[in-house]
Amino acid sequence: MSTAIAELKPKLLPGDLALWFFIFMELLVFGIFFIVYSVIRTQNVELFNQYQLTLNRELGAANTLLLITSSYFVIQAVHSIKLNDIKRCINWLCAGLAGGAGFLVLKGFEYYDTFSAGIRLTTNTFYMFYLSLTLFHFLHVILGMVILIAVVIKAKYGAYNAQNYIGVESGASYWHMVDLVWIILFPLVYIIR
Repeated sequence: MSTAIAELKPKLLPGDLALWFFIFMELLVFGIFFIVYSVIRTQNVELFNQYQLTLNRELGAANTLLLITSSYFVIQAVHSIKLNDIKRCINWLCAGLAGGAGFLVLKGFEYYDTFSAGIRLTTNTFYMFYLSLTLFHFLHVILGMVILIAVVIKAKYGAYNAQNYIGVESGASYWHMVDLVWIILFPLVYIIR
């Protein structure tokens, strides 16, 4: 009887606890980065406001929509595996990966424009932060996609089902962290004046 009650009790965090330690460390690093950005910005308001206007807000907003939509698809993948619908889980994960790929393509266009204009990390303090933050996030999108690809491959080989879906939840949790960071990064760097 106590085992049945324990099984009904929801877990505090979805997925693997070890991955959550990694996610918390990543969030801590981004959090520190955001705090330093904010402090330096208050000391250079005019510079930051001037160069912030050179950023492509439309592409940034489109990337925000891509990541939010992609996270929705990944949520649907988790829901599908819990219903033991492996095929639908894989399809939703692939849709989530497509959103991530779209993000990378749009960000690539943005970087092409930035670097073509001669802008580098050393151009000024604003661009140093802009490039550092967005490139760091860009790498996390790539890592998140690698994790989701690994989950898709394992799902295709039958590693997950309605009783064993911790890997799908873990991949989804990391992907949501990547999305969350962008949801903070986009307004902080592109919009807030």
